[in-house]
Amino acid sequence: MTPIRKLFIANRAEIALRIVRTARRLGIETVVPWHAADRHGPALREADHTVQLFGEPPVAAFLDIDGIVRAARDSGCDAIHPGYGFLSENAAFARAVAEAGLVFVGPGAEVIERMGDKIRARRFAVEHGIPVTPAADEADDPASFAERAAAIGFPLLVKGAAGGGGKGMQIVRESAQLADAIAVARRESERYFGDGRLFAERFIERPRHIEVQVFGDAHGNVIHLGERECSIQRRFQKLIEETPAPGLAPDLRERICSAAVTLAQASGYVNAGTVECIVSPEGEFFFLEMNTRLQVEHPVTEMVTGLDLV
Repeated sequence: MTPIRKLFIANRAEIALRIVRTARRLGIETVVPWHAADRHGPALREADHTVQLFGEPPVAAFLDIDGIVRAARDSGCDAIHPGYGFLSENAAFARAVAEAGLVFVGPGAEVIERMGDKIRARRFAVEHGIPVTPAADEADDPASFAERAAAIGFPLLVKGAAGGGGKGMQIVRESAQLADAIAVARRESERYFGDGRLFAERFIERPRHIEVQVFGDAHGNVIHLGERECSIQRRFQKLIEETPAPGLAPDLRERICSAAVTLAQASGYVNAGTVECIVSPEGEFFFLEMNTRLQVEHPVTEMVTGLDLV
């Protein structure tokens, strides 16, 4: 692979600043895009080069795939780092970057499509012997979705296939709530992600939420850097992260981390990613989803390992 000498950072604020500082230590030039709303940001002061983006509202500028790729090529960059958020898990963006002859700092478009979609990722996990909770996929037969979901048993969690951040998720504790929950989950999924596909899975009461930091290289090698626990949440939003997960039995920790590596390796994963699972009060673990990007919580792992994950 050709060394990266000039990096376009398709993000803003503290995310861009962090990437700028790591790139500087590696001797890589940086280009940071900016919108008028960001013109006094610290990332712009520390970057080697800056380029203005246009769009209203400002977020639109950072979601403009053609504009981002064009700006990176015009700036003479070799690669684009998406950071997290914005286009970081957008397969069309990863594909456009590759087609432009640039390196996408993240997994390939095919991997994002496979692992970034909750339904496809669940199926992939099952194919590779990773446990998942019982579920019903609406796409299998939309007319019988509610009936098949109810057959799993309550409580249920109705979820959007492309959801995240707690959006497009509804807990259902009895059959009388199911129809409304499906409607709300679909509405939120379409609003936030432009994708109304749904599935329902058994809701695990009082679960532990464990996620594993994985890294893959371009030669098929994958490692993990331990787990983080993020069980303390509000409205499915993580409030506290800690590593290592306190009181997690050594054999369970090994099984979870090994499953994460197996899943990442089987998918051909390259770069940083996070495999998330839930652990029941009885000690069973189930694959939940994979974040196909550097995650917001990565500094927690950095503090323990001493490694710069960026």
